[in-house]
Amino acid sequence: MQGPPEWSVKGFETELDRTLSLPDVVGFAMVLKRDAGGLPAGHAVGRTTFMDIREPHRGLEIGRTWIGRSFHSTRVNPESKYLMLRHAFETLRPTAIRVQITTNGTNMQSQRAIENLGAVREGVLRNARVMPAWHDRTEPLVQNWVYYSILSEEWPVVKTRLEQRLAGLRL
Repeated sequence: MQGPPEWSVKGFETELDRTLSLPDVVGFAMVLKRDAGGLPAGHAVGRTTFMDIREPHRGLEIGRTWIGRSFHSTRVNPESKYLMLRHAFETLRPTAIRVQITTNGTNMQSQRAIENLGAVREGVLRNARVMPAWHDRTEPLVQNWVYYSILSEEWPVVKTRLEQRLAGLRL
């Protein structure tokens, strides 16, 4: 499930606590550095995580990303992914050799966003996840999952492309 179980401070706190309690997950808040869209600096606009951390294999996944709708199609997602990728490929010791990003097969907006980062689409795992009932859906839903990755040898080109893209994006 992405986002809180209820749209309240309590709901967001519950979702954050649940996410941070998962094994092999490191969470990050997406927080405005300057005033934007009527919101003050310091306002949280989303969250994301490093997850499925596989240190012996020098791999991890970036996921559980949730961004407030008013910040979709802004620099929030590409900038957060840029910072996370840079950390994975340049700062972690040992550095990552693979960063994976996945999304459900029906989420075309996320697939385009992942592809715009420079990730390579690897394939679709059919009936890969059972998503719980949520909001207006009363039954669990079986979904295909699309897998993408960026490898360490691809990072220099991806990094340059992301830096150029970020230079031209509004908040």
